[in-house]
Amino acid sequence: MDAAFTVEQEEIRRTLRELLAKRSGPDEVKSAVRTTAGYDDALWRQLAEQIGLPGLALPAAYGGAGCGTVELALACEETGRVLLPSPLLATAVLAAPLIAALGTDAQREALLPSVADGTLTATLAVPGGGLSEALALTGDNTGGAWAGGGRSGGVQARRTGAEERDGAWTLYGEAAQVLDGHSAGLLVVAARTGGFARGRTLLFLVRADSPGLVRVRRTTLDETRTQARVQLRQVEAELLGEDDAADVPGALADAGRTAAVVLAAEAVGAASYALERTVDHVKAREQFGRAIGSFQAVKHRLADLYVQVRAARSAAYYAAWDPATGGLALAQAVEALRTTTAEAVQLHGGIGFTWEHDAHLYFKRAASDELLFGPVHRLRDRAARVAGLFGGAREEDAVAVAGPGVEREVTS
Repeated sequence: MDAAFTVEQEEIRRTLRELLAKRSGPDEVKSAVRTTAGYDDALWRQLAEQIGLPGLALPAAYGGAGCGTVELALACEETGRVLLPSPLLATAVLAAPLIAALGTDAQREALLPSVADGTLTATLAVPGGGLSEALALTGDNTGGAWAGGGRSGGVQARRTGAEERDGAWTLYGEAAQVLDGHSAGLLVVAARTGGFARGRTLLFLVRADSPGLVRVRRTTLDETRTQARVQLRQVEAELLGEDDAADVPGALADAGRTAAVVLAAEAVGAASYALERTVDHVKAREQFGRAIGSFQAVKHRLADLYVQVRAARSAAYYAAWDPATGGLALAQAVEALRTTTAEAVQLHGGIGFTWEHDAHLYFKRAASDELLFGPVHRLRDRAARVAGLFGGAREEDAVAVAGPGVEREVTS
């Protein structure tokens, strides 16, 4: 493995960092999250037109840049530095790979070019709080328990004409925590069909203007990563793919490996920036006639943080080349972000607790990521079980690794 980045990859990083430095400072981020969409639509269009960010990892045949996980991870490390509120994660990391993997030729040709040029945003909607398990990050996703398992709750799919195999599909149910669910133009919805005994989980395409679709933005701990409650009340949907024999758990696990790499890189970017800001502060802040950064206790704390962030970056970069290690990299990166942001608040003193300072935004991102995609100990437990450290990996786990208006309700 060549660990050096190419000139093109470094150029992606440099260009994106310069653009975000001009357009996405702390004040701009706080303004963007308070818009109806939850992000700066003009900046999103600029990122799509100048850098091709939404289509960075999509094939050139569908208007994408034809790059891979490495380039996407580098880009997300930069968006993580500024906590950029955008549909990038939900659209390019979660929804688009599923459409590319399972969609028919007609579905790919109709949807992916619009995703690549930034005119169509999309997201993945799974019932309850089962996103991390659906992506096989914290548990086996083949059983379908995360999708309701055919019992009450979750999202149920049925044909309008039970006797006709070609009948239209309708969805009924709720997904409570959908990333960018209130603003996405397309929803990829995981739903159970066939009842409890012989049911299975399939993916369906639902347009934002579908009758019976109700979407309510929720108040979240991390304002920069918006979520919504999505209710489907007999909503007509299109099956993703040609038939109901698609390997949905496998496709979700593939998307989960990429998502883990991207989220790890994003967390590393946020942790790195939080550490840089903290170092700058302790150099300038004086106590007892000297900079507080000159005290040995402060130096030791910062040195520990530096080592932890560097180790997390190494793990994230390695996972970009080997996505099978993405779960472990995500665990290390989220843990590094959590520790770094907590120390940043402490070392900033009184100002670190104020609403005006941006330290709390980074702390909330760390907590939110662990709630949505962790917790850390479950990420590590899953990786250990898949690797067979507890007496041999289960067969399905071995295959999974080898295979390719605002509602005031607080949630993670």
